[in-house]
Amino acid sequence: MDQSGVLLWVKAEPFIVGALQIPPPSKFSLHYLKKISTYVRTRATEGAYPRLYWSTWRHIACGKLQLAKDIAWLYFEIFDSLSVRTPEESLEWSEILSNCTSEDEVEKQRNQLSVDTLQFLLFLYIQQLNKLSLRTSLIGEEWPSPRNRSQSPDLTEKSSCHNKNWNDYSHQAFVYDHLSDLLELLLDPEQLTASFHSTHNSLVSREAVVALSFLIEGTVSRAKKVYPLHELALWQPLHAESGFSKISKTFSFYKLQAWLRACLTGNPFGTSACLKSGKKLAWAHQVDGLTKRAKIACNSHVAPERHRMVVMSQVYKQTLAKSSDTLVGAHVRIHRCNESFIYLLSPLRSVTIEKCRNSTFVLGPVETALHLHGCDNVKVIAICHRLSVSSTTDCVFHLLTPSRPLILSGNQRVTFAPFHTHYPMLEDHMARTGLATVPNYWDNPMVVCRENSNNVFRLLPPCEFYVFIIPFEMEGDTTEIPGGLPPAYQKALAQREQKIQIWQKTVKEARLTKEQRKQFQILVENKFYEWLVNTGHRQQLDSLVPPTAGSKQAAG
Repeated sequence: MDQSGVLLWVKAEPFIVGALQIPPPSKFSLHYLKKISTYVRTRATEGAYPRLYWSTWRHIACGKLQLAKDIAWLYFEIFDSLSVRTPEESLEWSEILSNCTSEDEVEKQRNQLSVDTLQFLLFLYIQQLNKLSLRTSLIGEEWPSPRNRSQSPDLTEKSSCHNKNWNDYSHQAFVYDHLSDLLELLLDPEQLTASFHSTHNSLVSREAVVALSFLIEGTVSRAKKVYPLHELALWQPLHAESGFSKISKTFSFYKLQAWLRACLTGNPFGTSACLKSGKKLAWAHQVDGLTKRAKIACNSHVAPERHRMVVMSQVYKQTLAKSSDTLVGAHVRIHRCNESFIYLLSPLRSVTIEKCRNSTFVLGPVETALHLHGCDNVKVIAICHRLSVSSTTDCVFHLLTPSRPLILSGNQRVTFAPFHTHYPMLEDHMARTGLATVPNYWDNPMVVCRENSNNVFRLLPPCEFYVFIIPFEMEGDTTEIPGGLPPAYQKALAQREQKIQIWQKTVKEARLTKEQRKQFQILVENKFYEWLVNTGHRQQLDSLVPPTAGSKQAAG
């Protein structure tokens, strides 16, 4: 490392995947989190510090913060899903859960889980990102900051300012403005005053700076290599600036804070950088003529793993298909797409779909979170670790998921249905993202915001159920729907199949003349065409007419 010019930035993933898109419980305020911070250290021997076990967090959350147990689990599990683990470990955990026969057994297994205590406190604190501020709702934006911040370049007019989870300027401003709170939260109790504040002599432990690496990373003199914060802070030539003392093995609170503030800069792998300097993405399967407005950018040619991003905006009346390394492990944001069919058939890290209408999205397995916001009449077909929906109307979700779908605020007429398709590489992609076919909670959503919990969702009646065919050729071994279909839906399909056979038999036995057969065929084709137009399926079929090289290039 060369010490000239350390650049630090706020990581995007904790905010994109980790900040739930609802105002946090009031008990996640700094006051309560500092109390928890002190409490866990006094109970280090009881599974509270440096690792916080589920049973201890449940006791704190339910007993002291008065949270419902399923909300306590929700936050614990979201944070746990951000930790680095192998797909094999995730699959093993799914297997353990699927072998549990009662709630008590599940609880027993959960009691073995633990998370990094200090990072978990930071995670709970960043939930404030989506806190509703009365001031904000009155004046329409945050107060101007004392520090002059550049405004976010955008996809389309003001869109990304509304989604703080994807706005790297919001992440940077949040950490910058709350830096002393974040550091105080990590201090040992003896470094704080009786009212939980730091003093001029407060010292920050190495563990605390390691924990802060959950949110901050950086590089030195524009080197390619990205380092976690603590490696830079502990690097010998930087001790004078970062405030590290070799004797006490601690950092000076004020020196560390000043160094962090001085070095914090824009995230080179954030959404803004992706839109500014990202590559324009080429699509294997794309109908010409309507692509002018569409903006599609990605940064995977420059970004390290876990920082990959693909941003798609304003795709209109298109069928797009892609299965490629560009998408593997990427955070995908799909924004303002209308009347389109979009197939992203690769293992993905997270997906956010916003302000889309009258469209169908078929996704490869999503390793962490799939979130929809502000969408109308959208169908999503996905295997994902978690789904959350807010402000949607008339949306249908065909899901396979090991956690309960989250219904946040402002939704109307949400429909849940079983996952009902496959493509040749699907099981291979599931293995790579650590997603199994069991347990599967597609039909057990959790209404997190109770403002309109009456009939906000329904389960698709089996009589309305059809399987979905992905119309592209690819290499691979998957030939059926992973995990099969629930019995009621399987039965509905079998009955329909039987009707078709009876119909074919009736036509055969009618012994029509050649002329009658011709007329009958014209009649059926007309009816079918009418049905295609009325259901909107005609547009989908028309947009699938392959380019001359054939649709195999969808795998390109």
